[in-house]
Amino acid sequence: MSRKFAAFVATGVALAVVVGSLLALALGHSRAPKPAVATTQTSATPTVTPTQTPIVNAPPTTRHTPAPDPTAALATGNKKVLFLSFDDGPDPLWTPRILQILAKHGAHATFFELGSMQAAHPGLREQVLAAGNTIGSHSITHPQLTALPAAKRRHEIFDGPKSTCYRPPFGASNPKVRADIKAAGMIQVLWDVDPRDWARPGTNTIVHNILNHAHRRNIILLHDGGGDRSQTVAALDKVLPILKSQGYTFPAMNC
Repeated sequence: MSRKFAAFVATGVALAVVVGSLLALALGHSRAPKPAVATTQTSATPTVTPTQTPIVNAPPTTRHTPAPDPTAALATGNKKVLFLSFDDGPDPLWTPRILQILAKHGAHATFFELGSMQAAHPGLREQVLAAGNTIGSHSITHPQLTALPAAKRRHEIFDGPKSTCYRPPFGASNPKVRADIKAAGMIQVLWDVDPRDWARPGTNTIVHNILNHAHRRNIILLHDGGGDRSQTVAALDKVLPILKSQGYTFPAMNC
């Protein structure tokens, strides 16, 4: 074999090797990458899947078991019961007078108190309880909860008077308010009969409104705070003996 022919063969072999390498590289890039092998190492920046969206402005993490219906066990069967409730106290003038009328007629009630009033008049809460009545929460400062930002709404619900019953001021409620009340371990309690004593329409009008609208197992809305409650006191003293003569009793709600 001549030297020229040998050089020609060597050059051809080298070119074939180079072309083969280039083809192999091109084929490797065209294939889909294989899945990475799973490991037990934790990523420094874990990803969030669509089902793990972070919660913004989440409610407090402390949750309680929702309270039972505060009137259910007291209103079973055919008992003629009515539930008296008083809002906006405790008031140093009107709350003791209402307690006297209740005791006079052997009746009890549930007082939906404000945290601000409890703080301003310490000791009245204990008087209410000592007389066999119960206490519900009516918020701290009596705002319209449905108009508050989430944080303020939860403060008014979670940090108000301690109870298992909650009555939103003005009866203003919505799904968010009810969810927060439930998360705080309470149940929302509204009313069936509003005699409008808060408007001071006159003692006889309050009595008439109660007698004509209250039926068995109803919750009656009255007030022991928020202004002059002399008409409420007088109406209560008139209406209780009439209702008692009809066979009604007046237990406090289980709050």
